[in-house]
Amino acid sequence: MKPTENAGTAPRQRPSAVPLVHPAVLRGAVVAAAALALVGGVTDLLLDGRALFPGGPAGWAFAVLTGLIVGHLVALGRDRWWGGTGSGAALTLAVLLLYGYVPGVLVSLAVVVLVGAARRHRWRQALLHGAVDILGIGAAALALVATGGHPSVEHPWTPDSWGIAAVPAVLAAALCYLAATRALLWYAVAPRGGVGLRSVARTALVRQALVGVALLGISPLMAVVAVHLPVLLPLFAVPLVALDSTLWIARARAEEQLRDPLTGLPNRQWLLERTWSALDHAERLGERAALVLIDLDRFRSVNDTLGHLAGDRLLLQIADRLRLALPRGAEAARLGGDEFAVLLPGCDSPTRAQRVARTLVAALGSPLNLDGLTLVLEASAGVAVFPDHAVDAEGLLRRADVAMYEAKRDRSGVEVYEATRDGNTPDRLGLLGDLRRALDSGDVELHYQPKVRFDGKVAGLEALVRWVHPERGRVSPEEFIAIAETSGLMPQLTEYVLETALAQVARWRNMGIDVPVAVNVSPRDVHTPGFAGSVAARLARHGVPPGALQLEITEHVLLEDPQRAADTLAGLTGHGVKMSLDDFGTGYSSLVHLRRLPVSELKIDRSFVARLVVDTEDAEIVRCTVDLAHSLGLLVVAEGVEDDETWERLRDMGCDAIQGWLVAAAMPPEETTAWLRIRAKSGWHRGDDADDLAGRAAEAERAAVPEKTAEAAEAAEVAQRPSGQVVK
Repeated sequence: MKPTENAGTAPRQRPSAVPLVHPAVLRGAVVAAAALALVGGVTDLLLDGRALFPGGPAGWAFAVLTGLIVGHLVALGRDRWWGGTGSGAALTLAVLLLYGYVPGVLVSLAVVVLVGAARRHRWRQALLHGAVDILGIGAAALALVATGGHPSVEHPWTPDSWGIAAVPAVLAAALCYLAATRALLWYAVAPRGGVGLRSVARTALVRQALVGVALLGISPLMAVVAVHLPVLLPLFAVPLVALDSTLWIARARAEEQLRDPLTGLPNRQWLLERTWSALDHAERLGERAALVLIDLDRFRSVNDTLGHLAGDRLLLQIADRLRLALPRGAEAARLGGDEFAVLLPGCDSPTRAQRVARTLVAALGSPLNLDGLTLVLEASAGVAVFPDHAVDAEGLLRRADVAMYEAKRDRSGVEVYEATRDGNTPDRLGLLGDLRRALDSGDVELHYQPKVRFDGKVAGLEALVRWVHPERGRVSPEEFIAIAETSGLMPQLTEYVLETALAQVARWRNMGIDVPVAVNVSPRDVHTPGFAGSVAARLARHGVPPGALQLEITEHVLLEDPQRAADTLAGLTGHGVKMSLDDFGTGYSSLVHLRRLPVSELKIDRSFVARLVVDTEDAEIVRCTVDLAHSLGLLVVAEGVEDDETWERLRDMGCDAIQGWLVAAAMPPEETTAWLRIRAKSGWHRGDDADDLAGRAAEAERAAVPEKTAEAAEAAEVAQRPSGQVVK
């Protein structure tokens, strides 16, 4: 099953809940409905000749209290009051209970208009909040009418007339006001991605519960004081201000839980919840969304060299650059350490997401200044796209992480997720378990491909791992080696290959066949502490001289931890193990690394050799590589030689040896033994007839039967010896 097919059909784990009406349309409808309700209420009172607002001590007391509340809201600063307050709601409901709909609306409008005037750049929000409050007060007034209450300025609903029946009326009015205003605000200012974040929703519910308590507890008390001791009514400013402060603290704490304390960017929790929201929106509209994961390369060395305080200051600069480089609609977050993420809610293709990622990486890679010291930090980014790569927020983040580590490993800057390079898909996880069991049971084989000089002498063999799966058949080495590298199984695979290859070398030496064998090792192996010592111990255990083993490495061993890699390689060469640089020309800064690696052989990658005859640029690269290696005292082996013309061109260039199908394909140990016996006598020559070669191989096998029998008898004798007996 292809991962993209699986992603396209996987069920969503979180329901999509988005507004049925676009927020912009809803905002316009709210303002229009509020205007009609306000005009209708005022017109009705004026036509009946009734007062709009109470006079006398109570009216002035409410006016003074309203002024205090407005001053408090303006003093909050930074428009904090737009997040919802309890003071204005409690004051409005108290006036509504006493004097009805229009006076309550006037108090609310006074608060909204005055605060909006103090903050002129937010007049649209002031208009929306005023409209929502008008409709909320209307809902509360209808609740009072439904429970038998008809308050007005001329006939207020005084507390003296309240009885047990007033409890459901006050409760219904408060709940209707709260539900109407908060529901309208929630949907009218809903984010583009649909529903808000779950954490925000939870804390908002807590805040509104506090507002509800204020409405039920403070508003009736204000009505009682307004009727009996209106001069004390302004003192309610103290508990109302305390209520607003409590609400603000709750909101600030909720925001802190979703913010990175160092950079102020949203954190991982915010990113996941916001990504869910964006995916819901993209799914509803049939669009794509993308997630870009960015990690700074070698940032740890900055902390180790300059200290963590300097590292924090650099992270602040990085965060600022990231904010400035974001395209319109994108949102950034810091996941921790030197890892950042960028959400692209509307992304039409993986190519566009990759282009955005490259822009961000380039912006972060420009020089930074720290106390007069110029620093350049490179970054690597991984891109995952919904629904191509994953259909949920966690899956999208994980696959962007996989792509990011591919970019970091290949030093390519930016990579888009590819299922073939992900070792954590269900199919590949199953293959990983099968590979682990195959290593434990010895079902993984080694085949050997010869390297020959141009005079026909065998220069050595390269051990190549092969695996035949019991159900899938032959598995590509590229596939299961990639799984081993990304899963942590690579050290076990390397140990298995080394153990098997050295055992085979020991058997060949007992047969009188002395040929060096090369084994590929990964950068992870070289960075493993004690690797050089373990190789030396295996050589001693099998009785194989160090010169009979050659380890093939790539220049990537120096990219992650150059010092540790250099120490390990120096330890290996100190034990007498030869080193070969594989895949030369396919990495980065090859000439620099060539000077630092203690290698005796250089292998030209097959990508250059394959087009040597038809591509003049490849031919010139090969020629220059041969000359460079010889000037450094290195032998040169060309990989992937498949035809006579390529062989001739390499010979003319001065190449030392070749490896490829022109000589022989990788062979099992038995066939390799027969091939070596033949070449020990006559050497390798171009144009050998395949049928003649097969006949000579079979003859060599028959000639080796007595020797094999003798080996078997010796093995049986050894098996019957008592434990611990040493044979000299």
